[in-house]
Amino acid sequence: MPRALWSGSLSFGLVNVPVQLFSAVRDLDLHFHQLHEKDGSPIETRRFCADEDREVPYEEIAHGYDLEDEDRRLVLTDEDLASVAPRKTRTIDIHAFVDLADVDPIHFDHPYFLAPSGDSEGTRRAYQLLIEVMRSTDRAALGRFVMRTKEYLVAIRVRDDRLTLTTMLFADEIRGPGDVPAGGRKPSKAQLAGAVKLIEALSEPWNPDDYKDRYRKRLQDVVERKKQGKRIRAPKQEAQPSPVPDLMAALERSLQEAQGRGGDGKRARDGDGGGGKRGGNGGGKRAADGDGGVDDLTGLSRDELYERAQQADVSGRSSMSKQQLIEALSR
Repeated sequence: MPRALWSGSLSFGLVNVPVQLFSAVRDLDLHFHQLHEKDGSPIETRRFCADEDREVPYEEIAHGYDLEDEDRRLVLTDEDLASVAPRKTRTIDIHAFVDLADVDPIHFDHPYFLAPSGDSEGTRRAYQLLIEVMRSTDRAALGRFVMRTKEYLVAIRVRDDRLTLTTMLFADEIRGPGDVPAGGRKPSKAQLAGAVKLIEALSEPWNPDDYKDRYRKRLQDVVERKKQGKRIRAPKQEAQPSPVPDLMAALERSLQEAQGRGGDGKRARDGDGGGGKRGGNGGGKRAADGDGGVDDLTGLSRDELYERAQQADVSGRSSMSKQQLIEALSR
């Protein structure tokens, strides 16, 4: 069981529910120590005064703040900072309940689980009551609490029969869209229709297990090869792709590849040439090639095809386009 990061009470109205806070994420990154390459000795970090060229003990370290409108720096002591530190409490104070749909995900920061604290039946009943109420109303609770030395705005939601707490960014921490460049003029109807077809061809059910951290896997491979005494060579950097000169041609080519074929009639994803060619009418339906069920499958959505692929236990179905699912189910 993971270690609780915080314990206290979840408070709304006159109701207090003892809870514990657990991180909802795991650190799977590979961590390295800084070493002196020549002899393998660990590198130490020390604080030196730039003027006196001597090491400064921690108790002599203050905090400098650069004034934007003046060419000088204020020095703040620990006592100065302590005067505005949030009052440390053991309570998550819920201030309001809001519709989940009204909360823009851009405000979400770090996720945690909130679990009932202790084995008291009263605690568990109160915890479960809050779950049922929030689930039935599709609401999120907004509140504040202090962890370590910082006060956080938080959203509490229901997930998998448990409460989750997500720290949030305050409104003034979100950059306004006007600070970021926007697109150009509106696309033509043909370009828009082509892009919609491409999105539909690439659409698939969301399955988080389909997406892996490829960098971490490559890094693990490097560590394993290094352990075996093999030499590691860095690959050449790929050139930055240039903007496409013909947007419609690029959309059409992308749609062909998404449907499982490149311009030479071969599959774009899995590389085999086992698929049949399109019918002579150039339409979106694949020729039946002797299988009377193909035309029936083309009328199904990708989600419906995916459900059939699940029932048929088709291997690799999660990464297949609609056309690839049709071909796999037609075999």
